[in-house]
Amino acid sequence: MVLLQKQPEPMTKRKKTIRILLVDDHPVVRKGMSSCLSSQSHLQIVGEAVNGQEAIARAKELKPDIILMDIDMPTMTGLEATRLLRKDCPDVKVLILSVHTNRQYVLQIIQSGAQGYVLKDASPADLVRAIESVQSGVAFFSPDISQIVLNQYLTEATEGDGEGASNRLTSREKEVLGMIAEGQSNKEMANHLGVGVRTIETHRERVMDKLSIHTVAGLTKYAITNGIAKLE
Repeated sequence: MVLLQKQPEPMTKRKKTIRILLVDDHPVVRKGMSSCLSSQSHLQIVGEAVNGQEAIARAKELKPDIILMDIDMPTMTGLEATRLLRKDCPDVKVLILSVHTNRQYVLQIIQSGAQGYVLKDASPADLVRAIESVQSGVAFFSPDISQIVLNQYLTEATEGDGEGASNRLTSREKEVLGMIAEGQSNKEMANHLGVGVRTIETHRERVMDKLSIHTVAGLTKYAITNGIAKLE
C-alpha cells in the first residue's frame, strides 16, 4: 500500500502594514477608533492629532500611509487640512470619517481630494475595508454616501465643455479613464492592457491634465456623465 503524504497548506500571504494617523478633536472618538483597529495586525496607529493644523504637522513628521480625518475641528477643519495635504503630502491618502450625509458636504469632501468617506456609525469591518481599499488606490464611500454621489451623477448636467473635452482624449486614454471609473488600480490596468505601471501613470496624468480633474471621484463622475463608463 502506498501512503500519500498530505501536502502542506500554502502559507497565507502576510498583509503589508498600513500606517495610520488618527485626527479628531474628541479623545473618546480617537480611543474608540484605536481600539477598533488594534485587533488588525496589519494596521498600525502611528500617531494622533486634534485638529487639521496639527494633522499636517504630524503627517510631515510621521509620513503615515493613511489619515483618518474628522471634518468639524477647531483651529483648522478636516476639509481645509485635506486640501493642504494634497499639496504638501501628496503621497498621504485621506479617509474622511464623519457624521455628515448632507449632499453639499459630500461634494466638498470629494473636491478636497479625499480618497474616501466613511460614516462614524460604520461597522468595524467596513472601516477596515475602507482603509484597505484606499491604501490600494481604490476610492471608498459608505453605502449612504455612495447613493448621494450616484444621484448627483444622474441628475447633474455635464460640466464644462463635456463631450468636447473627451474628444481630446486618445482612445487609450478613454480606455484608461473607463477603468479608473470601474475602480481598477494602476497595476490591474497595466496587467489588463499589457503595459507597465509607469505607462498607466502617464496616461492617468494626461487624462487629468486634459480634463482638469484631479480626483478619482471627479474622473468617475466625468466618465459616467459622458458615456465612457456606465453605472451598474
